[in-house]
Amino acid sequence: MIVKATYFQNNKEHPLVYGDVELINPKRRRLRGEEEKEGVLAESALVGFCGTDNTLMHMGEAGLLTPKFPDGTNRLINGHEGVVWVPGEQRFAIVLIRGGDSFDPTRYTEDETYFEYGCDRADGLFSDRNYYNHDMLLTIPSPEANRPKLPLSLAKKLVFADPYACMIFQRERMEDLGEAHNFRVVMARRGCDEAQARAPARKETFRRVCIFGLGTTGMFLGDLIRRKYPDAQIVFVARSDADSPKVKFALEQTGARYVRSDYASNAELASAIIEALGGRATSFVGVSGSAVEHSVAFEHGVLGCNGLYNSFSLGPKVTFDTMPFGFQNQLIFGSINFRRDHMEEAIRILMESRYDEIVELIGKDEFTADPKAAYENRIYSKAAPLKTAVVWNENYIDMTR
Repeated sequence: MIVKATYFQNNKEHPLVYGDVELINPKRRRLRGEEEKEGVLAESALVGFCGTDNTLMHMGEAGLLTPKFPDGTNRLINGHEGVVWVPGEQRFAIVLIRGGDSFDPTRYTEDETYFEYGCDRADGLFSDRNYYNHDMLLTIPSPEANRPKLPLSLAKKLVFADPYACMIFQRERMEDLGEAHNFRVVMARRGCDEAQARAPARKETFRRVCIFGLGTTGMFLGDLIRRKYPDAQIVFVARSDADSPKVKFALEQTGARYVRSDYASNAELASAIIEALGGRATSFVGVSGSAVEHSVAFEHGVLGCNGLYNSFSLGPKVTFDTMPFGFQNQLIFGSINFRRDHMEEAIRILMESRYDEIVELIGKDEFTADPKAAYENRIYSKAAPLKTAVVWNENYIDMTR
């Protein structure tokens, strides 16, 4: 089947183009032990842009995308955030992006494999239609999902299902690791047994949280921490002006404080963060993509003793002085992706959220006329909104609601 789509290729001048693509439909499985199944045809309704898309485009410019292509092809249809219509079932769905021959897609091992629709060895949503494993077409728990048109406001909220689910997983990992890392400290301090110490240790992980970077992922994680740990002190650090709509919205959503990263030195910035937190951080989350993160956390002491460093940025190297690092008993970890239950929880929360307010649309004709230019000049420019999406098929979106 030939469809219109945007796709990545290894080409210095044209790493992202729009045109005719022949779909493939290999058998895939969601998890190890499940049956391999051919995909079900679904049509894209509204699709969002993610920073990963921009990274993949630059990989195409450098000729590095070959391992990402589906077997037997020399291109990858991109897009992994959005809403699709399943004609055979007359319903809208959210695509669970990550699957493969693994027991847990968040922790695949050396003898396991994975794929990600729109990212890695499987075509994605920036196409008129595509094939998806039926087990990965998740239900939207709303009567609207079974009607011919989905309200634009709801579609905008659901475009965040992938990154929001990823942050649910991040919070879960911080809980798991924080509890295991510090329950013995709580046992010693309280004179209690292990069973009595684990829950307080988990909670203390979120006593003072620095989130360095304020894109959607940082905002979502702050939101999720606040929902479960209302007493947490949360400080966002970013370069945006404190009066910007992005910062105001994030602080309204999370009840956090804000420190603008405009100090003359990292040492001064670190002092301002510690003051805003009311002490050194029990957890530090790096989501800015900047090397300032690890400098502020380790060299200048924002991360406290027994603290967690969640490295979620793609790009910067994390370095630290091993002497104070060892004696301060700090823990560094990194992990990406999520499970089906994370995505289903994300869908439920987002349906009742205000996150449609931060999504701006780009016209499909503008995007497809020159996808690379749209990325560079609009979607990922310095003046870009927090989130950009495109209505791929207006027949499935009610633009009045």
